[in-house]
Amino acid sequence: MLMDVLLVMAGGFLGAMARYGLGEWVYTDDFPLNTLVINLAGCLFLSWFLTFIGLRGCVSRQMSLLIGTGLTGSFTTFSTFSLETLQLVQAGSVFDAVLYSLASTVGGLLLAYVGYSLALSQHKAGGAA
Repeated sequence: MLMDVLLVMAGGFLGAMARYGLGEWVYTDDFPLNTLVINLAGCLFLSWFLTFIGLRGCVSRQMSLLIGTGLTGSFTTFSTFSLETLQLVQAGSVFDAVLYSLASTVGGLLLAYVGYSLALSQHKAGGAA
């Protein structure tokens, strides 16, 4: 139990730092592009990662906790997406709010599928990148 908590904590630290860094690098004032990029990248990565290690039969609880729950869980953020969408609506930017919501949900699902497909193709090619 303690080891599980430490793994999530370590992954969470790394994911939070990556999110902060990328969020600062992609930062915009008018549109929450940074959160969109971060969440879409997380969708792609988590889908690829869990599919890839699942197909290789090397899914360990510890790896899933460290990378899936900790790193990717703290890297992505649904709460910020929700708050930023509400803030866009409150600022009168309804079109941007709808665009952001659609780009986040549809884009996230599409990139999760891309990650899944990429892992499948890598598996079929013998794990070659």
